[in-house]
Amino acid sequence: MKVSMLVMILGLAFRLVVLAGAVYLAILVIRALRKYLRSGPARKEKAQDRRSLGEVLKEQRLRCQMTQEFVAETLGVSRQAVSKWERGEADPSTANLLALGRLYGVPAEELLRAVTGEKNADTP
Repeated sequence: MKVSMLVMILGLAFRLVVLAGAVYLAILVIRALRKYLRSGPARKEKAQDRRSLGEVLKEQRLRCQMTQEFVAETLGVSRQAVSKWERGEADPSTANLLALGRLYGVPAEELLRAVTGEKNADTP
């Protein structure tokens, strides 16, 4: 009789622990979702920055009167990669960004400065 009572109490304790764990997990999920939802403006700003870099790259390419295919062949990447950079779907690696700067005749810092909106330190 005492053993069955002990087994029943242990079973109840186990169920309570499982229930507490499930509640704790649900709280963590809710907190994570709330944090994600509150970060919407930051995500939008980051997306705009990416588009801005793409716009700068496209603007420089068009200024130099180059095609995406020419840029891709010169850098040794696919035309789709150049297209993704210009659409803001991906960012070029540091090495590719430096190569783009050389190809377009501008320092890579200038490409990034145009994205952040900073002015050149040499200009008043």
